[in-house]
Amino acid sequence: MTEVGTGEALAVDAYGCDAARLRSSEALAAVFDAVVGELVLRPLAPARWHAFPGAGGVTGFLLLAESHLAVHTFPERGFAAFDLYCCRPREPWPWSERLAALLGASRVTVRRLVRGEGDA
Repeated sequence: MTEVGTGEALAVDAYGCDAARLRSSEALAAVFDAVVGELVLRPLAPARWHAFPGAGGVTGFLLLAESHLAVHTFPERGFAAFDLYCCRPREPWPWSERLAALLGASRVTVRRLVRGEGDA
């Protein structure tokens, strides 16, 4: 765990995911549940989900005491984009392993952006 300014934003891209799971709010809720449970985050309300019609993807958002967790999926590309913002440092979460298991991801990239670093 590293010290950060006012928090850190993680942009997580998951490639090669199973298209059916990327259309499933239930499958994506399982990812949210794993992130929240394993990082000991505190949801302020249930997650909100929007499934696009037909073969479209899903958008999900979870408001956290620490900030938020969001996802947008593109089943036609086997791609999911997750965003997690936390206002305090957390241990790294094994995104690659968990998204492989939960969504069938074959490749995952995680970009970390420290927010609020330095003097104003």
